[in-house]
Order: sequence, then C-alpha cells, then structure tokens
Amino acid sequence: MDFGVTMYGEIITIGDELTSGRTLNLNARYAAGRLTASGLKVNRITSVGDNYPMVAEALRRAIENSRFVIVTGGLGSTEDDRTSEIVAKALNRPLSLDEKMFRLIEKHVKAMGITLTPSLEKMAWMPDGSRLLSPEGRACGFCLVEKGVRFYFLPGVPEQMRYLLDKVVIPELLSFWQTQAVHWRILKVYGLSEPDLAEIFRDIESKSGEVVLGFYPHFPEIHITLSMRGEDESTVSKELDRFESEVINLIGPYVFARGEQTLEEVVGELLRSHGLTLSLAESCTGGLIGHRITNVSGSSDYFQGGIICYSNAAKVNLLGVSSEMLQEHGAVSDPTARQMAEGVRKALKSDLGVSVTGIAGPTGGSKVKPVGTVFIGLANANEILARKYRFWGDREQVKLQSATMALDWVRRYVTNTPLLPGL
Repeated sequence: MDFGVTMYGEIITIGDELTSGRTLNLNARYAAGRLTASGLKVNRITSVGDNYPMVAEALRRAIENSRFVIVTGGLGSTEDDRTSEIVAKALNRPLSLDEKMFRLIEKHVKAMGITLTPSLEKMAWMPDGSRLLSPEGRACGFCLVEKGVRFYFLPGVPEQMRYLLDKVVIPELLSFWQTQAVHWRILKVYGLSEPDLAEIFRDIESKSGEVVLGFYPHFPEIHITLSMRGEDESTVSKELDRFESEVINLIGPYVFARGEQTLEEVVGELLRSHGLTLSLAESCTGGLIGHRITNVSGSSDYFQGGIICYSNAAKVNLLGVSSEMLQEHGAVSDPTARQMAEGVRKALKSDLGVSVTGIAGPTGGSKVKPVGTVFIGLANANEILARKYRFWGDREQVKLQSATMALDWVRRYVTNTPLLPGL
C-alpha cells in the first residue's frame, strides 16, 4: 500500500472509566508520543465510553479521515469488554473464532488449572478478517484493514498495550511507509515533573536540528525520546549522540537508565560493580522494593534480603527499634527510619541497609502527617541518613513512588550523587 508523503492517523481509547474521569488516559498519551517520535503524525485523539453508538461513530469517522487507527480498551474477559462485538457490528464483519488465540487460551487455562469459561473464550472471537497481533500470546490484540485504513485494536492494560505498540504496531506501520530508517533513543528520568522538563527543554529545542524530542509519563518515571530519520546510520548516530549530550548536560543526575533498562537493573549493576550488598526494611511498601530487586536475575549476588516490619511490634522485635522512641516520635518518623535502616543492615549483615516507613492511605493520615508522608533511611558502617517526602496519589501510587525513591537513593548513594531533596 502506498501511503504517500505523510502517514497520519488517530487514536481511539474506549472505556467508561476514561470518560467518567476515574482513570487517567495514559494510553493515549503514550501512544501519541511513541507514534510522533517515529515520524507518524497523529491528527486526533478520541475517548468514548463502552457503548455501541459512540464507538461505531468514532470508527466510521476514522475511516474517512485517517490512514491508520490505534484503538485501545475493551478486549478483556469481563462483561463490559465489548470492543470486538461492537467493531463486528459497526463494520459489518461477523465475529469468528481465531484458532490461534483459542489455542493460546486453552494452553493458559490448562497451565493455571482453571475452567475454560465463556468469558475467557470470548477473547478468541474477533471480527471476520482480523489478524492476531501477538501469536505467542504476550498480549491480546488484533489488526484489520477496512477501506484501506489499518485498524489496530490493543488491550487497555498499559503494559500490554505498550508492548504491542512498540514491538508490533509501529514497526509494521513503518514498514508500509518509510523512505528513511527511523532511529531513536530513550532516556529514563526520575525526580523531575513534566512541567520541569517542558521548561528545561524549551531552551534546547532550537538546538535539536533534525532530532525530534519528546517525553511521556511512565509513572512515576518520565521517558524522553530522541528520534531522527536518515539512511546513513553513522551520521544519524553522531547527531543523536550530540543532542543526547545536550540533554544529559541539563538533567544528568535525573537520568537513571537508557533504552529498556529498569531502575532495579541499574541499581543491581552498581551494587555488583562496587562489591556492595543491600538489605531492606519495608513497612508501607510491604515488600514491593524487594520484589522489584529480585525481578532481576542474579540479584542474589548483592541482595541479602528484606524484613517486612509492618507493625510496631515487628519493628521492635525484628529490627531492634526502640519502643520508647516509637512512642515519642511514631512509626512514621525520621528516628524510626534511621533505626530501621541500621537494624536491618546489622541483622542481615549487609553493607547497606535501606528503610521505608510511611502512610500509604487512604486512611491513617493526620494534619501533622498527612497521607503520602514517607520517610526513607539508608545506613552503612559509617553513617545513617534519613529524609521525609510527601507523595501524592492513591495507595498503590504512594507505594510505587516510595519504592522508586528508595531505589533511586541507592543509585545516587553508590554513584556519590546528591539525594533528591525532601521536605
């Protein structure tokens, strides 16, 4: 198919949770940023609820105005996941069983030891003429072509949507329309807000030349994309190197990784290269930091273990935290964070001990210590550090921010970089 000079499309996100404001539309923002960075133009972003008339109208309008359409949401097994059914009716394509998807579901059901229910089976029924996007079963999604327009239907689960968009959809779109190769890089940032980045980049966009600069949230991180078209890979690489250096010069300490690398992988490499071991004392994070660290293969080289000391009694009995100090200052306090960090370091005989204690909410806060108040501590053989932070969001978001800040503390401490300021 010849797409001409410009390949333009739109994004349609489906879900009552989006139109009611219960959920932020992060999928649309992520998709728009990745498509733009790849040189694909997005003309419109539409959000509609889980109802036939609105979705059908959005699909029909897209056929008249776009060359590709990214649709997210409504592909799961619950009753309100009706995207396949709505698309089939709107485009007059009867639902048909996709044998590959059905076999994948059967395999999953057998592995989990559960019953194959009609709700699970319905995920294998797709509009006639559809093509499964992930034959290996990494995520459910399908593609179809209607009147020359390529429709990509992706799940609403952010991780699954991003996987299919990055690994399948964008490469496929570029294979249809691409006179020059697109090269890009990703810098991962923690500790700066989007407004902060926008203000910083205002000063360097004029220096970007042919490099396209963008950034998008990946809570609680922000990912910066640098992309450029060109046939000569060496020339493009040098230009990307030049502009990447400009970015690093401005925000260097906040960049924790490049490409696919995660913060926990970076921390692991640093600990291993410096010959250091780590132990954790987790209260409000409930083991989340340890979970992230042990997601990295080989983490036993540097991770001694963790103690989830949720109650005051556990803090006293397992870590040697002073009961008198707890009574005077409370579990969520600077002294407690310090004693927890030192206690776990000694208990597990590690070089570094890191602690987290806070109020994840939605209950438990006060005027003095509102929900989101978190103390982080770090101890080594010579010193003990602690700082107070205030994180925003729901319980899960507060826990995720606390875990990320704790990991960033280790990264910054090992590289002798100033810790992010607290309150």
